[in-house]
Amino acid sequence: MSDARTALKALARQAMLERGFDPDYPPDAIAQAAAPSPAADHSRRLDLRDRLWASIDNDDSRDLDQLSTAEARGDAIGVLVAIADVDTLVPRGSAADRHAAINTTSVYTVAEVFAMLPEQLSTDRTSLGAGVERPAIVVDMTVESNGELSASDVFLATVRNRAKLAYGSVGAWLEGREAAPRAVQAVDGLAENLRLQAEAAARLETSRHRHGALTLDTVETRPVLTGSDVSDVTGVPRSPASALIEDLMIAANTSVAKFLERHGLASVRRVVKTPERWPRIQALAAETGTTLPDAPDHQALERWLLQRRAHDPAQFQDLSLAVVKLLGRGEYVVEPPNDPVPDHFGLAVDDYAHSTAPNRRFADLVTQRLVKSVLTGGGAPYTEDELVAIAAHCTEREDAANRVERQVRKAAAAMLLSRRRGEVFDAIVTGASKKGTWVRIRHPLAEGRLMRDEQGLEVGQRLRVRLLNTDPGKGFIDFAPV
Repeated sequence: MSDARTALKALARQAMLERGFDPDYPPDAIAQAAAPSPAADHSRRLDLRDRLWASIDNDDSRDLDQLSTAEARGDAIGVLVAIADVDTLVPRGSAADRHAAINTTSVYTVAEVFAMLPEQLSTDRTSLGAGVERPAIVVDMTVESNGELSASDVFLATVRNRAKLAYGSVGAWLEGREAAPRAVQAVDGLAENLRLQAEAAARLETSRHRHGALTLDTVETRPVLTGSDVSDVTGVPRSPASALIEDLMIAANTSVAKFLERHGLASVRRVVKTPERWPRIQALAAETGTTLPDAPDHQALERWLLQRRAHDPAQFQDLSLAVVKLLGRGEYVVEPPNDPVPDHFGLAVDDYAHSTAPNRRFADLVTQRLVKSVLTGGGAPYTEDELVAIAAHCTEREDAANRVERQVRKAAAAMLLSRRRGEVFDAIVTGASKKGTWVRIRHPLAEGRLMRDEQGLEVGQRLRVRLLNTDPGKGFIDFAPV
């Protein structure tokens, strides 16, 4: 195709429609996004604008949901996470909220971002952008030297982002490969604060892995557009900065869930239940001489993963991909007060609620309203039956969003590979079911279907494949074993 960008944009929009999304905002939602903001009421909020808040996200992100800062508390570290108070401008039942309740999530494709909320809200008025004052929900946590949370609280505050930072440059600085980003150097004390945050994150991660959280080296696949052509499909590795934010957000999400439980509210939880294909994980371990127990055991699985990372680091990324596929998808469920649901197997945490991305995920916006009902003394904004319906719909829409994003990635990869038919690639099996067998090649990072001789293949197996055909319009890439 002469113009890959235009073709991918049209394909993405069509995929959104086919998967039941509404890619366009209704006029009343657009009007709501453009309406003047109501006068801010800071009387019930702590004024924390003087703190060293900063955001760390992708270079091109504008829908900034959270800020973080830290302070020494003796041997412990106090970590504060500020979450954008989206509900202030997107109240329940408003036009923008009704549209968000349909899609439930932002959908990110290489050609276009289909934001859950109108852009004027998500990237501006409800975003924690650099230099602007915003209302926020703050999660205050005390991280002890052993990584345990000794205390946590949630309250309303007013905050100001002192620096908009990006994963790549902050990660390179934390690793000592580059100087601190200019935005860090421009704010007195921010460099030291970020290092304190990194120390707190390291403590939290160590504690989680001690409890059985899984060590996995996963890579986000991202097509690269140069001009109007697809020039590559690369992997975006996990950097120290993305690990920092991930660890702080896991702690914040856990703290919010416990806050709601303490106050007797049912809440929407994020869980990964018992692995869908534990026997296949056992088989992978047995191939390396390790016996895993018959019942799913995240601590035993973690010990094996650590062993494989140390013994064969070059293949650990492929092994991680196989384990992630075999664990199965996450889902949203409702937990009534004092009636625990299964925990998050991969993170080895209980009491886990998505709460830190209310601009991007409807489940987080719902959780925010539950939190605010406690903080402002109002009644519960949702019945338990309403929460159950919301959780089921968010799970279904998330699966659909993943399919849209995957289809566009595969279409971009098909464009890139269209001139390489007949070539042979190293691959790993990423899916095997009655519907078919799928493999991923390494260079470029692209996934396709085996069109013959797939019988007996299992997730995690490595093989050589030949590229048979591509169909960018459908996102099809067809391989055959060599």
